[in-house]
Amino acid sequence: MIYSVVPEELGPEVYERLKAYYADDPNVTVIVDRRRSGRASGGPPTADESEFRGRRRRRAGGEHPPLYAGDGPDAA
Repeated sequence: MIYSVVPEELGPEVYERLKAYYADDPNVTVIVDRRRSGRASGGPPTADESEFRGRRRRRAGGEHPPLYAGDGPDAA
């Protein structure tokens, strides 16, 4: 599935033209982007976004064993 995403500001004038253009292609869906977020405005992140960033998993520290032990594709 392919999505042709139209920004909301261009929606009324572009949406109908794109929908008609891709009418014969069942793999394309034209949608209008109506999402609202702090990033779209270009402003600083909101408290919710900052909290989410803080919850990301940290990388495990230390040494990691090799992915292939002995007879893997990198064995000589």
